[in-house]
Amino acid sequence: MRECQATYKNGILFRQWRKPVAGEPHEYFHPFEEKMPPGASDPVTPWLAGGQGQRYDQTVSLGSLLSAHQHGPKGINAPAWQGLVPYGYHLDAVLLGRYLKRKAVAAGVEHRLATIEKVSIEGGEIRALHCQDGTLEADLYIDCSGFSQALIGPLKADNWQSFEAALPCNRAVALQLPYQDGQAPRPYTTATALGEGWVWEIDLQGRRGNGYVYDGNRLTEAEAEAQLRTFLGCGDQGDAKHLKMKIGCLREFWVGNCVAVGLSGGFIEPLESTGLHLINLSVRLLATHLNQARPAQAVRDNYNRLLNGIYDDLKRFIILHYCLTDRDDTEFWRQAAQSHRHSPVLSAQLTLWQHKVCEYLDLAGSYSTVFSDENYRYVLYGMDHRPKLPTASEADAQQARNRLQRLNQLLEQALAQSAPHRDQLPG
Repeated sequence: MRECQATYKNGILFRQWRKPVAGEPHEYFHPFEEKMPPGASDPVTPWLAGGQGQRYDQTVSLGSLLSAHQHGPKGINAPAWQGLVPYGYHLDAVLLGRYLKRKAVAAGVEHRLATIEKVSIEGGEIRALHCQDGTLEADLYIDCSGFSQALIGPLKADNWQSFEAALPCNRAVALQLPYQDGQAPRPYTTATALGEGWVWEIDLQGRRGNGYVYDGNRLTEAEAEAQLRTFLGCGDQGDAKHLKMKIGCLREFWVGNCVAVGLSGGFIEPLESTGLHLINLSVRLLATHLNQARPAQAVRDNYNRLLNGIYDDLKRFIILHYCLTDRDDTEFWRQAAQSHRHSPVLSAQLTLWQHKVCEYLDLAGSYSTVFSDENYRYVLYGMDHRPKLPTASEADAQQARNRLQRLNQLLEQALAQSAPHRDQLPG
């Protein structure tokens, strides 16, 4: 954390993804935790029956409460790697890369910096990489070249499937800014919807990273940068970096003796850090399939099948964030409200969840275990997609209110055991 200028991340605060409510901007929080407290009976029904006096996340999530008070996830005397709630990190990616390189080299990995000038292909496999300073040969090649797909691209033509019809945000403009006097790093990511996409705000120890993810078919780079600067109120401060993104994934991630991991394999969009999830899942999956120097084609086929399923599951979860909007101020949001049509599975689930609570078995059998029914609930109920259940009796409603009151007491007790985020960061 010290070397990467890292901060803690309790979750994501979503703002303005729907119209204002009673004159107040729409907000909800998506934490890392499961229901609060663990092991208790499901809190959704009491929340629905108890009058819904506050947001779902505010009712059941300690992470939401901690974030509202600018507290980090750690208890006052918490040991390393443990917290009051599950948490993530905000990291400086450049510093992390340098740190991991140093640790890897110290562990015996050979690091060579070179530019690939030619990829030799023979029999559907890579035979060598030709660089200015020599030739590199290996049994297995892992393509981490990003959107250029420098290694796996020459191996197979017509190997790309686009998601842009459902998720059209294919551009981003990023801008790093120092903190103003009195500002402190926040223990959560903020995702604020604008007219043609959304803005991220990610706090590190010494600066705040900002970026506008938008539909490049609707805005020019100059227009997007201007909108981001207006939102941030930063004038011409800072240098903007413009990014082009390929939204979709390969049909085959493992071709011959080459495996595409990370952006070379595909990308959904920055929302919910799915890119990081996919790198983690891809490497873990590869570890279970790479059981010999030249795995059988059946092994490669299974790897490709599983990753295709994982990408489709994650794509469906990201579509969920957009399709429940009631914003109609721009064509972007009017189109976003119809994006569930690109996922028949999600369309059916949304119809189902109008009539019952979203539960574990509704999503059982999915390829990806990253986002469960707990995660779906935070988005569904944060975006006001609630089941239409019969009105609870007064006795049931009072029982629900009593249970929610006990939950709130537990949340307040946990808050007292934590500390402000800035006090939890390493010196």
